[in-house]
Amino acid sequence: NISGALCISQAWPGMARTIYNDHKRFLETYLTPYPGFFFTGDGVHRTSKGYYQLTGRLDDIINISGHRLGTAEVEDVVNHHVAVAESAVIGYPHEIKGEGEMLTFLPLKCLSQGYCNALGSGTTLAAELRELISKKIAKYAAPEYVQVT
Repeated sequence: NISGALCISQAWPGMARTIYNDHKRFLETYLTPYPGFFFTGDGVHRTSKGYYQLTGRLDDIINISGHRLGTAEVEDVVNHHVAVAESAVIGYPHEIKGEGEMLTFLPLKCLSQGYCNALGSGTTLAAELRELISKKIAKYAAPEYVQVT
């Protein structure tokens, strides 16, 4: 059981070899952080049985009212809700906070609790998710918008 950065030791077909007009940036982003390895930018957890689970982008940070918040951190909390299959969090420009947080691409599991039939506009689930995020992370981390897909 260990978590860390996902790095790859060997090249593969179709692997990026540069960034157009900015090879230095390519080297700094993907090859310099872990010399001898290609850094994917993703976090990963390896179980004691050797299975790998991607935990999200390590560089996806949203700045909400001066608080730096990792999108993977919020997605992890949301994915523990009984009705949520998976989630994605994105930031958007906000006049007051700098960035706002939007929980989107939220496919649901249809369960006996009736979430899929009772959601309608998704307001009940949205309120539950905001409350869950507020408790597990902080009030400022609760998304303003929740889009159920």
